[in-house]
Amino acid sequence: MQARRTVRIVNPKGMHARPCHAFVSTALEFEARLRVALGDREVEGKSILSLMTLEAPAGTELLLVAEGPDAEALVERLDALVAGGFGESD
Repeated sequence: MQARRTVRIVNPKGMHARPCHAFVSTALEFEARLRVALGDREVEGKSILSLMTLEAPAGTELLLVAEGPDAEALVERLDALVAGGFGESD
């Protein structure tokens, strides 16, 4: 099973170390494989260092592509995490 979703980074500081850690920690709870794309660049979604190379500031749209038995649940959880600004406030 494959699930795809576009998410927008809303936290003011973008995808710095703390949000990347939260993203990967959440993704690792699932069996599905995860890729994250920004434009023509695509990285492993379960790697903090790979995510940080995207240098995604606030307002950036990322495409999440998950493949596996729990792919839809994975993108749902990540969508909620990103939409909630990773729990960060201004």
